[in-house]
Amino acid sequence: MTNEMRALSVHLLTATGAVFAMLAMLAAVEGKWDLMFLWLVVAFAVDGIDGPLARRYHVKHYAPQFDGVLLDLIIDYLTYVFIPAFALFKSGLMDGWTGWAAIIIITFTSAMYFADTRMKTKDNSFSGFPGCWNMLVLVIFALKPSFWVSLSLVAVLAVAMFVPLKFVHPMRTKRWRPVTASMAVAWTIFAGWAAWVDFHPESWAHWGLIVTSLYLLLAGIAQQLIPERAVKAEVRRAGG
Repeated sequence: MTNEMRALSVHLLTATGAVFAMLAMLAAVEGKWDLMFLWLVVAFAVDGIDGPLARRYHVKHYAPQFDGVLLDLIIDYLTYVFIPAFALFKSGLMDGWTGWAAIIIITFTSAMYFADTRMKTKDNSFSGFPGCWNMLVLVIFALKPSFWVSLSLVAVLAVAMFVPLKFVHPMRTKRWRPVTASMAVAWTIFAGWAAWVDFHPESWAHWGLIVTSLYLLLAGIAQQLIPERAVKAEVRRAGG
């Protein structure tokens, strides 16, 4: 296989996310939330794979006719934002005005965030909450908190999209990457497990989702509070 074909194959892999998004949407329209989330988990897994492959096979050089970043953003908006917001609204977990408030907040702020040229930091982390509403909505489906708790989480994370807080990229943030990548893989497994058992309240997957979600949500902020140079200096002092 030529370099051009390898690079093109990566774009085709990314584009399958649109298919999985459509399958998830069809399941959501029929109220099959477990099936919807299974398709979203598959799309999440593809999103985690295609980036490293794109860098490995130099898609910008060998397949420049397709904009992989734009393709990825389009699919991410569908799978991370639009479909989860629809599910949150139609599921009844947020009734009345709270459901309307949630979908307006989620879709509007995410559209602005995805178009923000300052989205990435120098260490390839995200500046502000990266609009991973699929993760939040899945946890809400699993834990079923009160609609006030859900609305509060939506409001806080919407504000967090536009404040100078770091959120790790599971594959591209080098600092703590082995742990972060492992947590992202674990989250994917727990999410698939929770959806597979139709969010059974006694499933251990719920605890796994809580732990992995909290890590992925807070790791970048922890890195800001604990500068890497300070850590290295402490290690050197301990070694000396």
